[in-house]
Amino acid sequence: MIDKLLPDRDWGLIVTAALALLFFYFLNMFMQYIVTYWGHMLGLNIETDMRRDLFAHLQKQPFEYYDNQKTGKLMSRMTTDLFEIGEVAHHGPEDIFISIMSLVGAFLLMMTINVKLAVMTIILVPILTVLIIFFNKKMTGVNTQIFKDLGSFNAGVENAISGVRVVQAFANEDFERKRFGKLNQTYRKSKLMFYKVMGFSFSFNYFLMRLITLFALFFGSYFVINDGITYGQFVSFILLTNVFMRPIEKINSVIESYPKGIAGFKRFIEVIDTEPAIKDKDGAVNVGALRGDIVYDHVSFQYDSGKTVLDGINLRVKAGETVAFVGPSGAGKTTICNLLPRFYDVTDGAITIDGINIQAMTLDSLRTQIGVVQQDVFLFSGTIRENIAYGKLDATEEEIWYVVKLAHLEKVVQEMPNGLDTIIGERGVKLSGGQKQRLAIARMFLKNPPILILDEATSALDTETELVIQQSLDDLAKGRTTMIIAHRLATIKHADRIIVVNESGIAEQGTHDELMAKQGAYRNLHDAQFARNQ
Repeated sequence: MIDKLLPDRDWGLIVTAALALLFFYFLNMFMQYIVTYWGHMLGLNIETDMRRDLFAHLQKQPFEYYDNQKTGKLMSRMTTDLFEIGEVAHHGPEDIFISIMSLVGAFLLMMTINVKLAVMTIILVPILTVLIIFFNKKMTGVNTQIFKDLGSFNAGVENAISGVRVVQAFANEDFERKRFGKLNQTYRKSKLMFYKVMGFSFSFNYFLMRLITLFALFFGSYFVINDGITYGQFVSFILLTNVFMRPIEKINSVIESYPKGIAGFKRFIEVIDTEPAIKDKDGAVNVGALRGDIVYDHVSFQYDSGKTVLDGINLRVKAGETVAFVGPSGAGKTTICNLLPRFYDVTDGAITIDGINIQAMTLDSLRTQIGVVQQDVFLFSGTIRENIAYGKLDATEEEIWYVVKLAHLEKVVQEMPNGLDTIIGERGVKLSGGQKQRLAIARMFLKNPPILILDEATSALDTETELVIQQSLDDLAKGRTTMIIAHRLATIKHADRIIVVNESGIAEQGTHDELMAKQGAYRNLHDAQFARNQ
């Protein structure tokens, strides 16, 4: 434009050049849309797939894994961490590719103007590269800490919000505010450290990039004065210097997001690489309908901490039999039952159902055959219908109403404003304890498993409600192999067999009358409880 088009005053050529430039602008506009939309779609697809894999992996983890994890931290890994990975997956390759192309293209064009001037101008680039790598490593380390602090922050928030009723009941709002304030400040300090490192990085990079411009102006002026290049070439070179620096600035933006993505990816890999302690063994088979003949053969169990809970337990539960476990807290009653569906795996010995080792069965087919009703019922924050249908996802309306009646829940549902479609709130907060328990029983009726575990299912209820629930549980237990964990001895007098478990293992077993006649551990428990209830 300066050296040729303007001096020749060729207006037609100027218009042609302008139209050609307009064409490239249109092309660039189209490509910008492609990069922005499809690039973000790529990042989002990667993020979505990783979130799916992470969720599936977490679903495979046994109870013991969650015993040592905080919900808020796991939520952080499912959301914030993966978002940053998706951003880097999209912007990282795109920005680096465009930056390299721009750097190489600009440098080659600068070389066509003057080789010596081009070399003098980019002499600072290696120093800039070293600084970028140095600060990148620093920021990756800081971001890993940020994600850890964010996980603790989320866990604290989740804990305070889910326990808000306890907080308000104890009037501990000030205590929770102070505790939240500490978490908030810890997270703030981590972020400030990141911004401090980023500030140093951007400042040094800015200074070095301005030095490149200064070098181009200084040495370019020297070559113009000494007739090494024309004025047009000088202006062109300065413009190319700006083109040359733009990708460096883009790399700086990658520096900000890349450490976040890498830190998030490391945390993702940390979870994915945690192999489930309980999984299908090689050659595990799908079992069909089981009768429910259960044998514990010299079964021992201890937690990862080394604490032994069970040591050499031998027990047989016949198909269709109702067996109740009683004894002091911590003796291992719940553990005995939790080993059956492989919520935990035995440390030693074996458990068989119908003569088949439970570890030879697939987890899915094993757990389909076992139903668990617990004292602390978990309900999803949906409708009554959705919670009942969780026992059989393809249940018909008739099936749902049938189990509602079996669980003595019909009157409750009819009194609800929207019947089965009434929203029950988070963890069923809008229902009473007895209503929650009956809903859980209805859900179990729908699942219809041959083996049933009742874990202190009525211990937290009032006497009147307990009688209704007990009737529902008795109906549920008919024709099934049933294992009951109970503290209230009055609720298990009807059991075919009562097993007393203490710290030494199985102390004694028999019917209520047999154990009362023995004047042993069961009689002592019965007398102590009866005396306490007087």
